[in-house]
Amino acid sequence: MAFATSAALLLAACSSDGGDTEPEGSDSPDTEETEESMEPVTLTWWHNATAGDNGQNDLGDYWQSVADAFTAENPHVTIEIEQIQNEDLQRTRIPLALQSGDAPDLFQAWGGGELATQVQSGYLMDLTDVLADDISRLGGGVAPWQYEGSTYGLPFQFGVEGIWYRESLFEEAGITEEPSTMAELNDAVAALKDAGIEPIAVGAADGWPAAHWWYNFALRSCPQDVISTAGTTFDFSDQCWVDAGEQLEELIGTEPFNSGYISTVAQTGATSSAGLVATGEAAMELMGHWNVFVYEGFTDGTDEGIQALHDDLGWFPMPATEGGAGDPTAALGGGDGFACYVDAPPECAEFLAFIVSDENQAGAAEAAGILPVAPAAADSVTNPVLVELSQVAGNAAYVQLWLDTSFGTNVGGAMNDGIVNIFAGTGNAQDVVDLMTAAALTQ
Repeated sequence: MAFATSAALLLAACSSDGGDTEPEGSDSPDTEETEESMEPVTLTWWHNATAGDNGQNDLGDYWQSVADAFTAENPHVTIEIEQIQNEDLQRTRIPLALQSGDAPDLFQAWGGGELATQVQSGYLMDLTDVLADDISRLGGGVAPWQYEGSTYGLPFQFGVEGIWYRESLFEEAGITEEPSTMAELNDAVAALKDAGIEPIAVGAADGWPAAHWWYNFALRSCPQDVISTAGTTFDFSDQCWVDAGEQLEELIGTEPFNSGYISTVAQTGATSSAGLVATGEAAMELMGHWNVFVYEGFTDGTDEGIQALHDDLGWFPMPATEGGAGDPTAALGGGDGFACYVDAPPECAEFLAFIVSDENQAGAAEAAGILPVAPAAADSVTNPVLVELSQVAGNAAYVQLWLDTSFGTNVGGAMNDGIVNIFAGTGNAQDVVDLMTAAALTQ
């Protein structure tokens, strides 16, 4: 599946000037029944916009308002929402619920190989025909939620990752330019350490934040076709995959990360990697577009406190590496979407279309600062840091979907485990490739 190409086209559209397009309602499936004759329906909805955990308080509130608006228009529908912390939702709650046959009607879906596995297991509703107009309206951004020509979910946001940093700590360490190469990043790390500042925070205890360093090295080491085909062929024989691990080993050897990073989580609490950056205890963190809202969750919540954070928060793309066959302007990214359980009532598809309507995409961007997928909602992004991320994404040679999402649960999980072992000093570059190859045999 051409995830990377489609995502790049999408993000280029999202970063363009959308003019004064008025928000449009979604072309949801019509029904011939009147509200009075309809049987009551209860939809269960699981999402990760949890207050206090991932900083998306405003998004959680906004999702509630969207549910209220839908039920006001459809009085026969009741929507029961459960907000679940991201790692618990993706790695535990959703897989167990699907396997048990007692899944929520609507739930968070990240696309790629993870979604393909769910489709192969018969867990997801085919939305291809019932939401054809919405699929067309959202464009290429839907690609990661498609499998073998059919659509099984719709995205509500998509963005890229890079390195967030505190400008005041850079200034304290005498760093005057954002690093654009790994050599410059190493110099910045050394300057921060000399100033008594922990350079880079990483939540290795959660696995994936540490793994994203390896992903970025792979993006620089491997040609685009090698990465894109690996999601279907699971061929990891190219030397570039080992090279990625060796570059990570070299970086770890410079001791750039916070003390105790192996037991540090990503987003929960002041000692998380996000908390360390938000409170000024560490200077940098490699993380996705959503992290500005995670950081906001560690302020006092006032407009003044949030503005002070924004004024001291910078962002730059993952620095270029020497050598390698990957495009130096490629970016790593991904998105968030929703899918309907295969046995969910038809109202699930109607509600999903309502969530991703142009009007509600614009509302989510204004209320919670998401990077909307709908081109008509692009002008609703006002946060200057997120505008910059959109522009970087739009100028990227291509945007590669998160590798664990692209490769699916088995291979992606084995890959992440192997990378964390490198961080812990119990594994090496070749081990990661061996674990991925072995996991692919169980697909």
